[in-house]
Formats: sequence, C-alpha cells, structure tokens
Amino acid sequence: MFKNIAPRGTGRSVRKARRLRRELSLPEVLLWQVLRARPAGLKFRRQHPSGPYDLDFFCSDARLAIEVDGEAHKRGNRPARDAARDGWLTAAGIETMRIPAREVLADLDGVVRGIVAEAVLRLPLHHPATPGGPPPRDELGED
Repeated sequence: MFKNIAPRGTGRSVRKARRLRRELSLPEVLLWQVLRARPAGLKFRRQHPSGPYDLDFFCSDARLAIEVDGEAHKRGNRPARDAARDGWLTAAGIETMRIPAREVLADLDGVVRGIVAEAVLRLPLHHPATPGGPPPRDELGED
C-alpha cells in the first residue's frame, strides 16, 4: 500500500461523507458491491473525503477517483462545478474517472473492467523505499 497523497478532508466534508455512505444511489451500491471485493488486489474506498470534496470511490494506490454521474451532472452549473473539482483533484495528483450511472446499470462488468484497467495502468512500477530503509543497490557497491 502506498502513502495516501489525497488531501485530508475538511470537517464538513468528513461529516458529509459519513452521511453519503448511508445514502448511496443504486448504481453506487452495485459498483461498491464489486469494488469492495478488491478486484486485481486494488483497495477502493467509498465516499472518501478529500479537501472540500467527497469522492464517490477512491483508489489511493492508483491515485484514481471514480465518480458515478447521474443526469443532474449535465444540467445547470454542474458541468462547470465538476470541471473545477476535477482540476483541483488533478492539481493534487489525483485523476478523475467519470462514469455515467446508466452505464453502471447497463453493463456493470464492463464498467468494472474499465476501472480496474485504468487503475492498474496508473500504478507505479515499484513501491517507493521506506524512510530509513536500505540504501539503493548502487550505494551498497552491488550491480
């Protein structure tokens, strides 16, 4: 498990995340039933608070946020708010994957395969050395 680089949630976002965990939509419930089983060994969190935002699902190792968007995300000022949120998360080193809720309902397996494929692509090639751990091989005089 890598260090969680996501900014800590504010008190308000943590309280909201706790409430949202009890009020998942049907597409979120279906997706969570699969993601909680750790597909491909990846750990996902649901309604994870990060800064002022709550991420529907978050894989810390892959630094990937998954947002399940219903019809409301296409109306009013939501597209602009979503773009600002995605920009904030990108600046924090987190990529956002947006999935329409209707796709989750229509093809859950395909959605999960897409999420896992994206998460695996974003994994670093190796775990970083722990602080105070052994020095790199070249410093030990080994090749």
